[in-house]
Amino acid sequence: MSIKLIDVKKSFGEPPTNVLKGINLSIEDGELVSIIGRSGSGKSTLLYIMSSLDNASSGSILYDGDDLTQMSQKEIHELRNQKIGFVFQFHYLLQELTVLENVLMPARKHQMHKSMEDLALSLIKDVDLAGKEHRMPSQLSGGEQQRVAIARSLLMSPKYLFADEPTGNLDTINGDRIMALFQKINSEKKTTVIYVTHDKEYANRAHRKIEIMDGLIK
Repeated sequence: MSIKLIDVKKSFGEPPTNVLKGINLSIEDGELVSIIGRSGSGKSTLLYIMSSLDNASSGSILYDGDDLTQMSQKEIHELRNQKIGFVFQFHYLLQELTVLENVLMPARKHQMHKSMEDLALSLIKDVDLAGKEHRMPSQLSGGEQQRVAIARSLLMSPKYLFADEPTGNLDTINGDRIMALFQKINSEKKTTVIYVTHDKEYANRAHRKIEIMDGLIK
């Protein structure tokens, strides 16, 4: 069981700028994978396409043998809801909601937020924010807000967790906490974690490091 990319290409604009030029890649279940590369190399584009948040211009993206590019929008939404979590560089918390309410957001669309409250509280504890469930985002530090976003991404127990520069806006202490949390999630929950980073030390914490250069895997 895995994610497999076959000759994935991505271009933008007219005339087209080729950002990804033919990516072939397999990621096995349970891996902890970092993606590195210079600014503009295509690493974040690759992450977005791999996670279904953007479309490839051509090629195939297989999830356990099922091709994303052949799925309907309904099937893609079901895949995202059931198997995929995503952590952005900026946490995108709703400022008018508490920590607990933000973590429960993915369950709200399924009208499951009441039944999943205990799980949400457990996740808040896992990210070392116990006792801050009813605080507003404005009452938290940047690192704490990012940890809330990670708890939110884990609520639906995703098989795959993607993160785009999750430590990019954080100081070293909070960056280290985020990376330790990814390692814990990967080790204890067997979640496949794939993250983009510009930090060499954080990249080296992965089981495998993938370097993108000029739209290709180096």
